[in-house]
Amino acid sequence: MIKYLGLRFLGMIPTLLVISFLTFFIIELPEGDYISNQISMLKATGETASIAKLDFLRREFALDRPFLERYAIWVGLWPGPHGFDGLLQGNWGWSFEFDRPVEEVVGPTLLLTVLINTAAILFVYLVSFPIGIYSATRQYSWGDYGFTLLGYIGLATPNFLLGLVLMYVANVWFDLSIGGLMDPKYIGEPWSIDKALSVLAHMIVPTIVIGTAGTAAMIRRLRANLLDELHKQYVVTARAKGMRESALLVKYPLRMALNPFIADIGNLIPTLVSGSIIVSVVLNLPTVGPILLSALQSQDQFLSAFILLFVSILTLIGMLVSDVLLAFLDPRIRLGGRERK
Repeated sequence: MIKYLGLRFLGMIPTLLVISFLTFFIIELPEGDYISNQISMLKATGETASIAKLDFLRREFALDRPFLERYAIWVGLWPGPHGFDGLLQGNWGWSFEFDRPVEEVVGPTLLLTVLINTAAILFVYLVSFPIGIYSATRQYSWGDYGFTLLGYIGLATPNFLLGLVLMYVANVWFDLSIGGLMDPKYIGEPWSIDKALSVLAHMIVPTIVIGTAGTAAMIRRLRANLLDELHKQYVVTARAKGMRESALLVKYPLRMALNPFIADIGNLIPTLVSGSIIVSVVLNLPTVGPILLSALQSQDQFLSAFILLFVSILTLIGMLVSDVLLAFLDPRIRLGGRERK
């Protein structure tokens, strides 16, 4: 296992390099950049005093260099002007829109982003697992039809609309403040038990909203996989031998049906992060979603590139976790081992 983990971590290095290149390339595809747009705006309004400063920033952050050189400087594979270090040296870049280093802009939001999306993933699996099993073992029952209807409603309901409804319910029925991840009185205050409880209470709405669509899809996937296993010959044979239904379900078909269910952890992370951008704007959540949206709109390339790379890292970690869980779940899967003859 240790050898396998080491090989996987080593394999992440070229993968991240490829992802970083594609990310930087796609962000550079639109014509111009933040500095060019600002210069054009100043020229259109007749203001020339700040153009010299913008030209200085262009040279300072190597925006006047060729594409490949800019990419190498951003990653840290090539020395930048005046000692401008790259990602490998711990320099995340400069946000032109916020006029601050990227780490100062996104630093406070990274932990909250991971916390909210982790809670959403746990919500997806904790809700979809028992419902999927119930729907598969009681096919075409009223409960199966009811959960199927709720699943389709969850898939069809826009997240921002569900967020608005739940915010209203939380405010009217439970006296929670509208938006944010804590009551306004705790903003800027040191951490305490009351502040932590306020954060937990305010996380309920975004967790449900972000995880709803993923939950509906997971229920349908687990139900279909389990139904396929329940109709296989080994299940019929086990029933004919008198094996109890509960023991049969847990020991064989459920374990086999969980393979695609567990393998989706890596794919679920980017889906939740991308789907939570509009939700974060509507719910006023201090996550990287609104920052990424603003950075893409203003072509703040260093800020948007780092956030997209951060999401890619979360995806790779999720895929590693799913592969390790699959190895423990299914004895047919070997971590790089050869088939024994």
